[in-house]
Amino acid sequence: MNSSKPKVAFICVHNSCRSQMAEALGKHFAADVFESYSAGTETKPQINQDAVRLIKQIYGIDMERTQHSKLITELPQIDIVVKMGCNVVCPFLPSKHEEDWGLDDPTGKEDIEFRKIIDEIEKKVKNLKSRLMNGELKI
Repeated sequence: MNSSKPKVAFICVHNSCRSQMAEALGKHFAADVFESYSAGTETKPQINQDAVRLIKQIYGIDMERTQHSKLITELPQIDIVVKMGCNVVCPFLPSKHEEDWGLDDPTGKEDIEFRKIIDEIEKKVKNLKSRLMNGELKI
């Protein structure tokens, strides 16, 4: 049953790049363990096009078909909040558990920088899945 899975929100300010990639990779690698959402305190008219292109290239996922930029107020009740690394002020969202992945925003940088962040997100999503499955993280 879907409702028994913890709901994980990947959040940042604009919800256009890192949090969107994390939502896509959460759905791709951990849908059997948790539900993935992303949001921000502001939205952009479209997801970062470099992120869209590279996620499609690497994983075959078309984020523009399955996701859009949304506000944290549009989310259901969340169990786990993952802050992507907001530098100044991260949005606040009530949850049972919160962590900050402290990832640099690759917007405007070369593909190699994007790929480093994508690799890091993949590792962290898989680690979160593992911690939930092993009971290390109780929700």
